[in-house]
Amino acid sequence: MKAAISNYFRAKRFGFFKALLDGMLQTQKKVKILDIGGTEDYWKNQGLVLGDQIEIVLLNLYKAEVSTPGFTSIKGDATHLEGIADKSFDLVYSNSVIEHLFTLEQQEKMAKETIRVGKSYFIQTPNKYFPIEPHWVFPFFQFLPFGLQVFLTQHFNLGHIPKAKNKEAAISLVKEVRLLSKTEFTHLFKGSMLYTEKFLGLNKSFAVYQIEKL
Repeated sequence: MKAAISNYFRAKRFGFFKALLDGMLQTQKKVKILDIGGTEDYWKNQGLVLGDQIEIVLLNLYKAEVSTPGFTSIKGDATHLEGIADKSFDLVYSNSVIEHLFTLEQQEKMAKETIRVGKSYFIQTPNKYFPIEPHWVFPFFQFLPFGLQVFLTQHFNLGHIPKAKNKEAAISLVKEVRLLSKTEFTHLFKGSMLYTEKFLGLNKSFAVYQIEKL
């Protein structure tokens, strides 16, 4: 059930993004995309056909093997895109990554780097104030006392987070995720457009986007 709901929203969001991408392809011969934190399987599962018009560079903390023409994998840090020139990508894309950077300062760095290297961007993140925390899939987990969050993470398999091996690992997992509010997220990407996902009338997640007009 959880997977079905997640897949539904992911497909709907990607459909919105694909319409933006198609608009770009109508005005330029090729679109080079930097996907921060993405995988080859993600794009395949969305049914995107790369062809000659789309090139995707996957950036993660490690370099992964890719098997499909049009994909490249590089090692890098979202907060410091060393070696990537200003506006060298037509589009920077990221799905549920910016909330995994521990601190607001690191999130600000990723936002600045996104805007620096991309002519356009599409960045998604869950809403801090949605009642079900999306990683632990636990009601209001993000608002529980830190010690209780660590205890639950250390002793139980919750949502997408497997039970931590020890307390130190649990602390690291809890500290890693810093959900953003709508206000914080839009402030990081000033002047951007906002796409909102709703579930039962509540804001489930947000995507900010800015598409360059040629």
